[in-house]
Amino acid sequence: MTLEMAATAGERPAVGLGERSLSAAKLLLLARRAAVRFRGAPAVLYRAPNHLAYPVALFGCALAGVPFVPLNYRLGEDQLTEIEGRHPDAVRIGPDELEGLLDDAGDPPADDVQAPWDQDAVAVILYTSGTTAAPKAALLRHRHLLAYVLNTLEFNSAAEGDAALVAVPPYHIAGLTNLMSNLYTGRRVVYLPAFTADDWLATVRREKVTHAMLVPTMLARIVEEIPEDAAADVPTLRSLAYGGARAPRSVVEKALRTFPDTAFVNAYGLTETSSSIAVLGPEDHRAALAASEPADRDRLTSVGRPLPGVEIELRTAGGELTPPGSVGLVHVRGEQISGEYRGRSVLDADGWFPTGDLGRLDADGYLYVEGRADDTIIRGGENIAPAEIEDVLLTHPGVREAVVIGVPDEEWGQRIVAVLVGSGENVEPEEVRRWAKSRLRTSRTPDTVVFRSDLPRTGTGKLLRRTLIAEITEAVDPAHAAEAAEPDHPLDNPEKSHA
Repeated sequence: MTLEMAATAGERPAVGLGERSLSAAKLLLLARRAAVRFRGAPAVLYRAPNHLAYPVALFGCALAGVPFVPLNYRLGEDQLTEIEGRHPDAVRIGPDELEGLLDDAGDPPADDVQAPWDQDAVAVILYTSGTTAAPKAALLRHRHLLAYVLNTLEFNSAAEGDAALVAVPPYHIAGLTNLMSNLYTGRRVVYLPAFTADDWLATVRREKVTHAMLVPTMLARIVEEIPEDAAADVPTLRSLAYGGARAPRSVVEKALRTFPDTAFVNAYGLTETSSSIAVLGPEDHRAALAASEPADRDRLTSVGRPLPGVEIELRTAGGELTPPGSVGLVHVRGEQISGEYRGRSVLDADGWFPTGDLGRLDADGYLYVEGRADDTIIRGGENIAPAEIEDVLLTHPGVREAVVIGVPDEEWGQRIVAVLVGSGENVEPEEVRRWAKSRLRTSRTPDTVVFRSDLPRTGTGKLLRRTLIAEITEAVDPAHAAEAAEPDHPLDNPEKSHA
């Protein structure tokens, strides 16, 4: 696919970062040179931020038949050392080696470099973020990525001048699939090395960006940057996708009003599913925003319908299919689904992958993700989904972010704690609790409300819920802190990673 892209796009700019760019033909040339360097290596470890060398290394690995392993450079040195120790003799690319991959010296090898095209070979190894356990290696084979590409895009379908802004980091599944999707459709890829709302908006305007993808925390920061009741001055932006975590409805509604001429897409997926498996499209977003009935407006909290080639089932803990409208464990199946970790596959005998998410399907086939199964709070024998309470808390004018967790309680098993980030107004915790109680059943009203200046998150904006639970438990009940911090078994908790 690299060769086809280069042959059709030629000297048109393909990837840019700041003042520098690579044409498609130059990208192919550099990838061929990189492939010669990578041949015979067990893997190539990429430990650096977004850079023009990233696509060179990715496609160089594909041409050489070597697994590409982008590492989270934000991890602690001990974690990175441990991960790198799993790949002895691998080629390592860090900040010092980036420019070497862009070296113009030399010619392509005489025998040319052709991809081996072993569809079953491992293409990419992505280490999950480790929000609940040590990072684990998710394997994506060429056939998984190929299925995702073939089912979701049309080659060279972009209009001339189309440009996509990529702000997610290179070690995230969205960083990988955004690059592939935009290059194969013919859009120019513009990298943003570090995200701030100001820089993002300025880059969209300067580069005349037509397509972009964000995680919800980025989207929230951007709409906060724009004055209330004002529209964003980004006339070229036609499409904005968001995913990677649950997006509060209040943020999505404000974003739709702030970008009135932009088509929004909510994408739901995981590392182990080669990116998106369901999307809520632009028409659904605008129809829900304009709806007068609460049930229709709630569609903004849906992640949409399955993509072509993807099946979704909801099951009980015992493996039975749940009735329509009931909450169950989300299972997915399809050619793009890997469900494989280093040394073990978690697909069942029929190819179904347990995502670890709780969800429900409405009568029209729209999926609503209710949160992680292991985030469920069990209070007095009643199962409570944190998302239900968080949605209510986020409608309070003094609340910008809300996370609801369960901490150990001798009488009830767990008690409900709401951890909030304020919107700037001086709001008392007890006032928020009373406000929530007037809108929720008593059993779902937070027992405790805590305000913080921020919440612990990964570099991609994913909440570090286990870290937060340990911190809050330590503060309210030190005797149970160690219990709360105990990680889940790594294979019981696939890392959700929307793209």
